[in-house]
Amino acid sequence: MSFLNPVATKWLIDIAYFATAFLFIMGLKRMASPVTARSGIVWAGGGMLIATLVTFLAPSLGTELSPHLSTNMVLVVVAIAIGGGIAWVSGQRVAMTDMPQMIALYNGMGGGAAAAIAAVELYKGEEHTLVAGTLAVLGGLIGGVSFSGSGIAFGKLQGLIKKSYRFGGQQFVNMLILAGALVVGGLIATGTNTSMEAVTLFFVLSLLLGLTMTLPIGGADMPVVISLYNALTGLAVAFEGFVTQNTAMIIAGTVVGSAGSLLTQLMAKAMNRSLGNVLFSGFGDTSSAATGPVTGSQKPIDASDAGVAMAFAQKVIIVPGYGMAVAQAQHKVWEMTQLLIDRGVTVKFAIHPVAGRMPGHMNVLLAEAGVPYDIIADLDEINAEFETADVALIIGANDVVNPVARNDKSSPIYGMPILNADKAKTCIVIKRGQGQGFSGIENALFYLDNTRLLYGDGQKAAAGLIAAIKAVD
Repeated sequence: MSFLNPVATKWLIDIAYFATAFLFIMGLKRMASPVTARSGIVWAGGGMLIATLVTFLAPSLGTELSPHLSTNMVLVVVAIAIGGGIAWVSGQRVAMTDMPQMIALYNGMGGGAAAAIAAVELYKGEEHTLVAGTLAVLGGLIGGVSFSGSGIAFGKLQGLIKKSYRFGGQQFVNMLILAGALVVGGLIATGTNTSMEAVTLFFVLSLLLGLTMTLPIGGADMPVVISLYNALTGLAVAFEGFVTQNTAMIIAGTVVGSAGSLLTQLMAKAMNRSLGNVLFSGFGDTSSAATGPVTGSQKPIDASDAGVAMAFAQKVIIVPGYGMAVAQAQHKVWEMTQLLIDRGVTVKFAIHPVAGRMPGHMNVLLAEAGVPYDIIADLDEINAEFETADVALIIGANDVVNPVARNDKSSPIYGMPILNADKAKTCIVIKRGQGQGFSGIENALFYLDNTRLLYGDGQKAAAGLIAAIKAVD
């Protein structure tokens, strides 16, 4: 029984959803800066809380946003409790090095949820309007692809899938699977065939397409894949929001889809790949790509000599990469940076857009260690300064500082914007061994005359540099 008249009820719900949209958009805007990112997450979370409360309170307001909510209220509350509990525990325990695969996994869950909503609607076998049926089918297709594709991305980042599976005519097979899903989906959307068998075949093809699209892609390019599937998940949620007439889903899906699309384009540009190449070319399988032989030899340096070089430098630029994350060396790196700053050395951090295994990975690690935001710069801001740097310290980064991207047309990364670390007077590279990077491409930077290799674990190497700097009078 409603305690408000229908007009007041509608106004209350509309205001709540307007507040939800405002908080989502402002939260996303605040996430654009490391300074305000934490509060942006809180703002967006507040928007989702408002949308959820409105959905739960709708029956008492005299309206029903979900026709099944009242009869399944207990199941909904139990599901939220279980899902929220798992997310809370896993979020507290996950290591920063495992955050990319956690994001891939949770993003897949979002796509799977959208596909499940579509399945509920389509398995009813009821007639829909052409628009509603089409949106349900498209949401189911995109959600299914995102769900299975994100699962493969998780497996590759977690190391469970160690190779890329490719065969002749693979793209043709993908097109056949997509065509089959669209044909069956069309029959369902138009009401020509809404049988359980047809709907099941449709979802099988959707899930299969996500697998065959993602398996050929190399692990080095998983950040772009995760971003792309994030955009697809948002699009699927928005479509299903139209089908169920749930405003919160439409708003959230639209915001996620648009933001994910923009991020995917920016990351593809940072890797010198077009979006079409990302979608259709089986990109990123660089393990079998041949590059020209690298001349010269790797020249080692010990921590004491490297520490002295930085202690007497005027400017040091530090380039962090995934190796720093693996070694959990960010706190030692910041301790070293503070020693250099105390000696009057100008120190800056240079972040490549695709450093690490997800967008912003390095920024989060440095923020965790307490590195001030004003000494962290992105590629466009910092690149011109390498020529005036006495030392460029590379910690676990590889492809993003590889100079072959500028001049070797046979390299898979040719044309990719890189950090100009090789233009510093001296490059010191902290590296665990003499192996190749995650993409399998030899790095010519390691063989240049002005480069020295400090072999060892990132955290231990940073500790050695700290001791060496402290020993300098």
